[in-house]
Amino acid sequence: MWSFGSGYGGNALLGKKCFALRLASVMARDEGWLAEHMALLGVESPAGEKSYVAAAFPSACGKTNFAMLVVPPALAGYKVTTLGDDIAWITPGADGRLYAINPENGLFGVAPGTSELTNPNAMLAIAADTIFTNVALTDDGDVWWEGMTDEPPAHLVDWRGRDWTPKSPEPAAHPNARFTAPLARCPSLDARWDDPNGVPLELFVFGGRMSRTMPLVFQTFDWAHGVYAAATLGSEATAAAESGLPAIRRDPMAMLPFCGYHMADYFAHWLALGAKLAQPPPVFRVNWFRRGDDQRFLWPGFGDNARVLVWMLERAHGRGGAVSSPYGWVPRYDDLVVAGLGLSEADFAWLMRLELASATAEAESHDELLAPMLERLPAEFVKQRDELRQRLQDAAESGPNAAAFALPTPVEPRVA
Repeated sequence: MWSFGSGYGGNALLGKKCFALRLASVMARDEGWLAEHMALLGVESPAGEKSYVAAAFPSACGKTNFAMLVVPPALAGYKVTTLGDDIAWITPGADGRLYAINPENGLFGVAPGTSELTNPNAMLAIAADTIFTNVALTDDGDVWWEGMTDEPPAHLVDWRGRDWTPKSPEPAAHPNARFTAPLARCPSLDARWDDPNGVPLELFVFGGRMSRTMPLVFQTFDWAHGVYAAATLGSEATAAAESGLPAIRRDPMAMLPFCGYHMADYFAHWLALGAKLAQPPPVFRVNWFRRGDDQRFLWPGFGDNARVLVWMLERAHGRGGAVSSPYGWVPRYDDLVVAGLGLSEADFAWLMRLELASATAEAESHDELLAPMLERLPAEFVKQRDELRQRLQDAAESGPNAAAFALPTPVEPRVA
């Protein structure tokens, strides 16, 4: 496959986004399956229970990191394995469940911010047999990017081929610099990574980068609600997005740049597929990027995201505790494994805080995405939109500690 005139790496690799997502999404619509911009990972519990998860995040929101999680000591006995970090083909099985494969043979991640701290498995994977784009070069011919080490080298050749020092005004690597390596190099590779029958999915995870409004995690009430929550996914703009886009960019299912047909029809396809399933997987929304008033991240992220993943799996298997909120089912402080985090109940309350005014404004802004496609939009979407707004209105009328969203009273978080 050949490409020219494209400034986006995913287009230059036509077998990747152009075939495995854009063309494949149309094939999937016609044949009754899904081609999705999703990571695939496995989780094995201390009891030996193996579960598989599909996760969609817009660019630079941690999808590759999530696919290669290294669990913290507090979750000793759990193990996360990797099947893919970017694309999943998902089809209904004869048993009424969804099964997924990764059609790719490699990893393709954003380099800046990737380090031994944030993604040790990725650093091992790209230690050899790897193609890098738009990174900086060290004097001994190695690669470097912002966030790779605590201190930058004294001299580099930047991504444009110019001399660079720590005093240079611009980054040494392009903020959207990339790496790609064979999947077989991944040290956390799942034993079923190339199983042609696929792996059974226990749940879907969707997440964006939101500094306010969205809680750390919630479980949607049912499949239709989950499809709506995924379709209205929002993320604050990053370097991977084109300039001139709004501060909050809607990216339904993280597929807006990659879906090969009308988005309203795409939503309808998701709804119809779930309606045919005997066991549609539960759908969750996550937000690792909530900030406090001091602009510090309230959640440590990276490997500690496994704590939230374990709660989601417990919910999927009918065991995890939760309470209802206008967004969906949310964990209480004791429902998460927080040992070793130094996370107090006050910290947790801030992470899960539902600010009704901003939440209502966020829900109303969904019309910016949905209104242009209203004539083709499934009626279920209008119903889900109205029900979300009604839940928020009911909560506002009931007061900040209403049972409708039984969360702890928000207080200022402890400063570590």
